[in-house]
Amino acid sequence: MPLSEQEQRLLEEMERSLYNNDSDFVATVGNRGGRPNYTLVVVGVLGALVGIAVIVAGVIFRQPLIGVAGFVVMLAGVLFAIAPPKRKGASTSAMPSAPRSSTSRPPHPAKGGLMDRLNDRWDRRQDGDGRDA
Repeated sequence: MPLSEQEQRLLEEMERSLYNNDSDFVATVGNRGGRPNYTLVVVGVLGALVGIAVIVAGVIFRQPLIGVAGFVVMLAGVLFAIAPPKRKGASTSAMPSAPRSSTSRPPHPAKGGLMDRLNDRWDRRQDGDGRDA
């Protein structure tokens, strides 16, 4: 079912807003190019299976340290299998970079932690300030 004209305009407006307000996020998440390396996926899956076997062996022999080691091996195998492929010499982004307005503040204020920055952004959005860099 195609989108209505109003829905298409709303979607385009949302995309423009995302590019303008969170261009760093768009550049990071939007460009996940590259083909997966199936050799690494197979090795990771095999490592995960070995980890599961070591966990089972730890349960059979009633040795918690063997079970923990098996979990670590399994976790490493899964992380190895799902790791994004390495891109050679790719530091450019396929997403368009949006110009930042001169009134926007820097993305990382000097004081305050991550939660403080997120709370500030949320408050500004709720107040309708429009500046949520």
